Amino acid sequence: MPDQFETESRMGAAASTQAVVPEPVGEQPDREFTVSERSQAQLVLRRFRQHRLAMISLILLAVIILFAYIGGALWKYHANDITPDNSQPPSLDHPFGTDAVGHDAMAQVMRGTQISLQISVLVAVFATFVGAIWGAVAGFYRGATDSVLMRVADLVLTLPLLAVAAVLAHNVGGTWWLIAVVIAGLYWANVSRISRGVVLSLREKEFVEASRALGASDARIIFRHLVPNALGSIIVYATVLVALSILLETALSFLGFGVTPPDTSLGLLVSNNQTAVDTRPWLFYFPGLFIILIVLTINFIGDGLRDAFDPQQTKVRA
Repeated sequence: MPDQFETESRMGAAASTQAVVPEPVGEQPDREFTVSERSQAQLVLRRFRQHRLAMISLILLAVIILFAYIGGALWKYHANDITPDNSQPPSLDHPFGTDAVGHDAMAQVMRGTQISLQISVLVAVFATFVGAIWGAVAGFYRGATDSVLMRVADLVLTLPLLAVAAVLAHNVGGTWWLIAVVIAGLYWANVSRISRGVVLSLREKEFVEASRALGASDARIIFRHLVPNALGSIIVYATVLVALSILLETALSFLGFGVTPPDTSLGLLVSNNQTAVDTRPWLFYFPGLFIILIVLTINFIGDGLRDAFDPQQTKVRA
């Protein structure tokens, strides 16, 4: 009897052991599917690429730049070349026509686009650099430093923009880069207000306190942490500055205080040919069309960048 009882106990224990072993429900997957972590720059680029109008504008702006620089280098005429075909309408030999002297209008538009783009880019870079640092320092230190720096910026903002730019541009001459410096000297204050506002909201964040605890200097905190984190809003406004500077340069050239011959710009072409609207309209409308295209494309690119840098837009399409 004890042997039989011991045998039955062993059989029951073996059965219970087999019962607790889980049966495979299904086949195990050969590999695991994971989603790689994206950086902030990758998310911004992904959102920008989803903005169709901004992407179309970026392509169109690239075409305009290639037309101005590559086309200007390959075209058979230069802006100052005089041909015997004066006052000719658009044709195969002169796609944009010619003026009363015999200049090829397309060559002049190419050169004018180059100068206008160079002025606008220089204005955006210079004004953004000065304004971003100015506003970051004011927002970081606050107090008396903030009051002094922002009162200087407010003084610049109260100046009549077109009148002051015309006087300064007249005194420095008609060189395109000097005109760009004058325009940038009037626009940096706008950037400083934006930079200061962003830095004021960032200076009390945990990463700034951690940098202070680790012994980082004020300059390191400003240039390595605050300014890079404020670049989103600053870059968006920099695109606006490109469009604004083109329009201001056009206004200065229209008033006779912009780029002077023998060089040219889109604004100068519009100004010189305003009296030819009825007799030779191609001389007026082609440079005007390029001004409109450049300004519109840059504005749409700015809209796309604003949406891409918006932290509230967390939804990213697959």
